[in-house]
Amino acid sequence: MAKYVFSFRVPSDYKPHAGTTAEWQAWFGGLGSALVDVGNAVTGYASLGEVGGSGSRMVAYSVVSAEDLDCALALAKDCPVLRVGGGVEIGPVMEVAGS
Repeated sequence: MAKYVFSFRVPSDYKPHAGTTAEWQAWFGGLGSALVDVGNAVTGYASLGEVGGSGSRMVAYSVVSAEDLDCALALAKDCPVLRVGGGVEIGPVMEVAGS
């Protein structure tokens, strides 16, 4: 199984609501053993160059394991961020010797 980084992005004007934490906990729970590292929320945001298009910002990241990129995309399809007009950027983790 390969590891994939999920970068969660929301519209720049996004504000979490009361049920946000429970939605994320339920989604993470549904990933089961595919969830390698729940990751962390991002509390501030800055960027250099073209990153994710204008009008969006990164709010968190996670690492999952999947057979291939299509399987990783399938794991992301029910992510709560998609319901608020956000997106999930997905990329394979390149294992580096000694890490």
